[in-house]
Amino acid sequence: MRTRFDGQVALITGASSGIGAALAREFAREGAQTVLVARRVERINTLAEELTGTGRRSLALAGDVTRDGDMERAVELARKEFGHLDVVAANAGFSVAGRLLDLTLEDYRRQMETNVFGVLRTLLAALPALQQTRGRIVLMGSMFGTMSIPGATPYCMSKFALAGLAGGLGLELAPYGVSVTHIMAGVVDTEIYQIDNHGLRSETPPRPPPPKMLRLPANQAARQIVSAAYHRKRSYILPVHARMGIFLQRHFPRLAHFAISRATRKALRARSGLEA
Repeated sequence: MRTRFDGQVALITGASSGIGAALAREFAREGAQTVLVARRVERINTLAEELTGTGRRSLALAGDVTRDGDMERAVELARKEFGHLDVVAANAGFSVAGRLLDLTLEDYRRQMETNVFGVLRTLLAALPALQQTRGRIVLMGSMFGTMSIPGATPYCMSKFALAGLAGGLGLELAPYGVSVTHIMAGVVDTEIYQIDNHGLRSETPPRPPPPKMLRLPANQAARQIVSAAYHRKRSYILPVHARMGIFLQRHFPRLAHFAISRATRKALRARSGLEA
């Protein structure tokens, strides 16, 4: 049976874990050859071996979206080994937690360098190849690119920036046949809830994880994201609670503000109790 990405090549950044690794598996399941880019090379090597074992060739490349030249090398690898590039999933990112009073300018700068300029490095490197194949771009945004929450303003700023990029970029690239799918994800069950700030400012307490029942498994998220990319949707929101939150923010902003404020106070009381 023919799958949706038969004969195509997908490049995924941040492919060592979470949504990135799940996207790599889903693209492979849908017939794509994959190029995996991440800093944790042992993990992507293992994943590439796993995917190649299923009959879909996969290549791993150690790379950092914050470093000039790494994404050009990744695109060149795809074109050299497969002859073309059809999909780029700009997934690499992380979250800095903490109040403005507890953070520094460097915390904000590092957040934007990865989540915004890392995406731009990826797109600038890949666009010539994608124009040749009338390819697809997937931008991993967030529901917090439409609403901001206390204790996570660096992350929210970065995702607001991606929302601004996605809309205009989609119109710019439409004449070339290149689509841009902006994913606005809510809570997906990934390592972001298991480690503290990816090594940034470890003295800042990590945000308490949301209830398990609200976390969408990464493989289910990937299935929906790949389908949205295939259908060249301009935007896609997942899961249901994210759709509800964005709907409230757009149409009932005062109610959304009240809900966020109440949840914040409740979380602060819980944290104070734990620290006591």
